[in-house]
Amino acid sequence: MITRMPPTLTPPTMRKLAFATIYLVWGSSFLFSKIMVQYLPVLLSAGVRFLTGGLLLAILARWRGERFPGSAREWRHCAVMSLLTVLLSTGINTFAIRVIPSNQSALLNSSSALWIALLGTLGPTGHRLSPLTRLGLGLGFVGVGCVLWPRGGFVTEHLGWQLAVIVGCLCWATGTLYYRTVSPRTAPLMFTAMQMLLGGAVLGAAGVLGGDLGRWQWAPAGLFSLGYLAFMSSALAYCAYIWLMRNTTPAKLGTYAYVNPAIATALGWAVLGETLNPVQVLGTLVIVAGVLLITVFDTTRSPTPTAKRSG
Repeated sequence: MITRMPPTLTPPTMRKLAFATIYLVWGSSFLFSKIMVQYLPVLLSAGVRFLTGGLLLAILARWRGERFPGSAREWRHCAVMSLLTVLLSTGINTFAIRVIPSNQSALLNSSSALWIALLGTLGPTGHRLSPLTRLGLGLGFVGVGCVLWPRGGFVTEHLGWQLAVIVGCLCWATGTLYYRTVSPRTAPLMFTAMQMLLGGAVLGAAGVLGGDLGRWQWAPAGLFSLGYLAFMSSALAYCAYIWLMRNTTPAKLGTYAYVNPAIATALGWAVLGETLNPVQVLGTLVIVAGVLLITVFDTTRSPTPTAKRSG
């Protein structure tokens, strides 16, 4: 009797599923972040989010037989990634979204694609941008410029927070390329778990010291948003992103920063009443065109996946 093994997902199928996850989950995360900070204190809620997500990933990693980081070098890599992606990038965005609309926060985060693509050309493992990728990136940022143009002309009311978000995007892109460059020996799932736990512990401690416990509210909307961000955005989507770091090119990886704003804009309109003017709608269409050029029509071969190594 022949036993049939269950079908396994091919790398192209895995890439499609991973991209769909970061597109949909992170696209909706701006809405839930906006709701969360309306009810819960920023530092403590962000700390709980990453501590919960990191704990879930650590349990899953141990169940899969993955080891904790086994050297000072590995813990240093976890700390650097935690600083860049959790404390600086996500921390800045969580503070800023209290002030700026969720769709504008998502649109500013589109600059991550530019930083990832440009930084990805540096170093011995840098990837050269193809003409179609250059055109796609150019179209994407023209679209972002259109979407950022508010009704009645450009204003500088929240310029400081807007610039801070762009700095956070640069930190995220730097972390992305740092991970690709150093190639940690710790398995990706466990590495991500430790990265979140370190960042969550710092954010949570800062919140407690800052008096966030006294400002905590048990509002259902805030708690549901916190749970969504912990389980879906911090756990599931981070896993997909970490996998894509080693299984696609930096330019293609950065396209999530073009798709997320379109999803965030639609949800911001449907749930929060945020609107777009005709120029911003046109910009959204241009963004989609840029993504199609990079992900569909550019046939540049993705890099060979890096083998997972235990710590």
